[in-house]
Amino acid sequence: MSENLHELMRPTEFMDYESETVRAFIAKTLAGSAGDPVEDAVKLYYAVRDGLRYEVYGNDLSREGMKASAIIERGFGFCIHKALVYAATLRAIGIPSRVTYGDVRNHLASPRLRELVGGDLFRFHSLTQVYLNGRWLKATPVFTKTLCRLYKIRPLDFDGHSDAVYHPYDEEGRQHMEFVRWHGEFDDFPYDLVIGGFQTHHPKLFASNTKTATGSLEEESADQRALLATGGSK
Repeated sequence: MSENLHELMRPTEFMDYESETVRAFIAKTLAGSAGDPVEDAVKLYYAVRDGLRYEVYGNDLSREGMKASAIIERGFGFCIHKALVYAATLRAIGIPSRVTYGDVRNHLASPRLRELVGGDLFRFHSLTQVYLNGRWLKATPVFTKTLCRLYKIRPLDFDGHSDAVYHPYDEEGRQHMEFVRWHGEFDDFPYDLVIGGFQTHHPKLFASNTKTATGSLEEESADQRALLATGGSK
């Protein structure tokens, strides 16, 4: 991991922000911007959070499929995709960024997803680290407002001044997300570490070597709501 802020503004294999796709995404998001770094970082956060659908299923985890440009073109992804896109867009406008990973217990996942993952311990949950006003902040532009409504989770907001990390409990007092281990910060997507970790710890999640199983988290939300109605979380 580099501490050189200039290095953390460069394009990389996966943060390919010089591509037309990424630049168009940024231009649309920041149209009319006054150029304030904090305001722009917040606008990009919400563009990634709500503009790219959160979906674990049907994802391309190949090296090519993990590039920011490919993710934007696809229009959906889960935490490792969305945190990466956010980091790439920040670098494109001169804001240092990096990605970080942790293992979490997600108590509010759908029953089918827990079955495919092998429990409620999800490896390599991803966040973005943003350098604003002389300090690093954690931001998590992951679950869309729509998905949060379906799973009865409060959407996670980011103001550019404080961390935006999922809390242990949701707005109704249920256990939500519990961080159990951090893997560190990275200048670019650590492909072999993360994808290899998924293949080792969550083999049922894969339909092929680099493609996740088919399905829909939005459709599965009904199963999760039914489970919650009985007082269960697993």
